[in-house]
Amino acid sequence: MSIPPSTSTASACSAANDVAGEPSPVQWTEIVQQLGAEIAGPLSSALERIHDLVSTGQIDRQSLRALRESVSQAREAGMLGQQLARLASGRLKLSRERMHLTQILRGVLAQRSRETQARGIQVRQILKPVEIMADGSLLFALLNALMDWALASTHSSIDLRLDLTPWPAKARLVCRFAHRSLDLIDDPRFKELPLALNSLAWRLVEQTALTMGVLPLREDEAGITVLTLEFPQIIGDEPGLISASSEREAGRELAQSSERVAEFQPSNNSKPLAGSHVLIISAQRELRGQIQAAMQHMGLIIDLAGSMAEAAQFCQEGLPHGIVFESALRGDDFEQLFADVMREVPDFCFVEVLDEPHLTQLSTATADGLARISRLHLNDALSSVLMFELSKGL
Repeated sequence: MSIPPSTSTASACSAANDVAGEPSPVQWTEIVQQLGAEIAGPLSSALERIHDLVSTGQIDRQSLRALRESVSQAREAGMLGQQLARLASGRLKLSRERMHLTQILRGVLAQRSRETQARGIQVRQILKPVEIMADGSLLFALLNALMDWALASTHSSIDLRLDLTPWPAKARLVCRFAHRSLDLIDDPRFKELPLALNSLAWRLVEQTALTMGVLPLREDEAGITVLTLEFPQIIGDEPGLISASSEREAGRELAQSSERVAEFQPSNNSKPLAGSHVLIISAQRELRGQIQAAMQHMGLIIDLAGSMAEAAQFCQEGLPHGIVFESALRGDDFEQLFADVMREVPDFCFVEVLDEPHLTQLSTATADGLARISRLHLNDALSSVLMFELSKGL
């Protein structure tokens, strides 16, 4: 059955077909207005609770939880706005790299497995092996944005299918979920689309796809949402596809260049890993601030923990993409966290910060798979180390 696309989807399709990678000024105007609303709404609610706290001098646990949630929502909207601003800047120069789409998607799903389990959401996947030519950092950002949006919108499991379209062959990633509880099928409001479907999280999926030249097709009907992402540049030996042999030498050179941090060349993007999530673990406020300052220009989402116990609790609800930790906190608690995380995500990024002078090392040069950097070198080398370590799974 053919399902008419939503207005948002129709405009996205038009943009992707006509001027891929150049979203219209009208779209960006709407996004800016939406950004203001999604920040102002939660902050207004938070301000109201703060006024109550000032007038009464006390706050109950439920109100404190609501206050924290409001501030968290505003923070999340602000971070989404930063990522959208990067796409709108016009300064992105997309690289063209050979990417194993299936492996990268499985890596993202493994990274998000704790989060999906904590929310009680099953992710069902049928993924055929597919390789494409794409910008690695934007591909990673797109897949994570897709998961953010789907997890926030679903009232069911999330079904992911990756295959190839008939000739001309394209990689087709289909994400399907129920955006309404089927228990409400007789409710008059059932036909209304939930706000989460067209939130800033959706805008980030849509605009990242368009920037990559990927066609986003979204269908919403009968409580079900189906998003199809079509990637045009497929690697293979069939007629009409990019020859795998023609990319082999470039891939070999890229792998060799990643062996040493001094030779690691970042993407042409101004912030190639913007939106990646890093947890800083340190008992020293000064050190936490120093680490945060060293990576603030990278566009990362940063959270802080003052102990390994606090970090372990944080990771129970969902893994970040990387952890930077103070060496003095290394002990049994860390070893347990390290073992648990590496069992789930073998390429996970861990960076140990040492107080004493130490040669900067990538994880590929250490026996235990930890990257290491001296506190003295944070400002000069931490961003380069993170660029390599966070890109290992791409």
